[in-house]
Amino acid sequence: MADMQKLVILLKQIEDQLNRCTRCGMCQIVCPLYIQTGMESDVARGKLALLDGLLDNCFDDPYGTFRRLNRCLLCGACQVNCPSRVNTLEIFLKARVILTEIMGLSFGKRLLLRCMLSQPALFDKFVWWGSKLQKIIARPANKVTGTSCGRLLSPFIGSRHFIPIAQVPFHRHSQISNNRQKKNDLKVVFFIGCLIDKIFPKIAQAVVNICKFHKVDLLIPKNQACCGIPAIAAGDLKTFSNLVEQNTDSFASLDFDYIVTACATCTFSIKKIWPMMLPANSALKKKAEKIAAKTFDISEFLIHKVGLPPSSAMSVPKAVESVTYHDPCHLKKSLGIWQEPRALIKASSQVKFLEMTEADSCCGMGGSFNLQYYDLSAKIGSKKAENIRAADCSTVLTSCPACMLQLADILSTPKNNIKVRHVIEIYNNSLNFHNE
Repeated sequence: MADMQKLVILLKQIEDQLNRCTRCGMCQIVCPLYIQTGMESDVARGKLALLDGLLDNCFDDPYGTFRRLNRCLLCGACQVNCPSRVNTLEIFLKARVILTEIMGLSFGKRLLLRCMLSQPALFDKFVWWGSKLQKIIARPANKVTGTSCGRLLSPFIGSRHFIPIAQVPFHRHSQISNNRQKKNDLKVVFFIGCLIDKIFPKIAQAVVNICKFHKVDLLIPKNQACCGIPAIAAGDLKTFSNLVEQNTDSFASLDFDYIVTACATCTFSIKKIWPMMLPANSALKKKAEKIAAKTFDISEFLIHKVGLPPSSAMSVPKAVESVTYHDPCHLKKSLGIWQEPRALIKASSQVKFLEMTEADSCCGMGGSFNLQYYDLSAKIGSKKAENIRAADCSTVLTSCPACMLQLADILSTPKNNIKVRHVIEIYNNSLNFHNE
């Protein structure tokens, strides 16, 4: 039985933020989940009302409130469009932590987060074994989208199409080494991220190639841990803090100017979630704040810190490919980065850019939301798939590996001929490495 008195005391920490909501309903217009379900508990206003109810002792169902808080994509659309500037993402994450402290983690989450995700070496081994076993449960990959589906239906895989785990993760590539350039060049740490390391190593290799082309001194710390967003989204502050500490420790001995990532969610997590969720005035929070200030999305870094090369440095296109771009929620809504990826696309000599309708609408991924509520995730994604097809492109680009998983899934139909790629891959392919 939950300790309601302790719960009310803990919820007092976010009372001032809760009181900023005027219940105007503007969040209804932009919430991708509410648009699908029409349920008040699925929109920010409804979730905030439930937390108010717990705080005011109007009811005593923290378990039901927690379930409704988890039915959220954490896309940030409500926060960006809120006239009262209610920081809904911070409220939802802190409320999940508070409710988890009262109710405890489930056995499955404890096993996954505290016994595996918080131990990078063990997590790497687990995923490596998964890459070997997937041949048994998955069909050969689709040549266009790169997706597989289950040979046998299972409760976990169901009807979804997924990108297989890479046979060799990026951190195991024998050719990977730190790019040591001139002393006066920029010194940059590359934060790889779990999905890029284990599913999309080609993206990481593209980052390495591009930094070498631009004469950037690239440092790749060993034993990098997860950015922590799966843990904090589950309300597990202990694992989240553990992961942040592991990562800050891996950066501590390095002399660098910036940290770059090619994952929108990792960028968002480091820049916003790390400082937001760590205890005030703690030594770890101070470290996180310093790192957050130096962290950049790769497209933002290239445009604002490096600069685009002259047209003579771009390769002569063999064929022009028509592409469109999907804005990851964590990049555009949460960080305001949307022009920079487009600048890289337009600088690429081998593509013709076609803007799609509602490019910044959520694709429906939402991390663990996709695992828990796949049917809803697919319905939200279907609208995105329609907009991509209407753009009349051969490739859809984005800046987030999680979005790439979702886009590949929703586009995996028998007649599909649209590829899914990362912006940085296109830019890498356009550079003329012979003229470095």
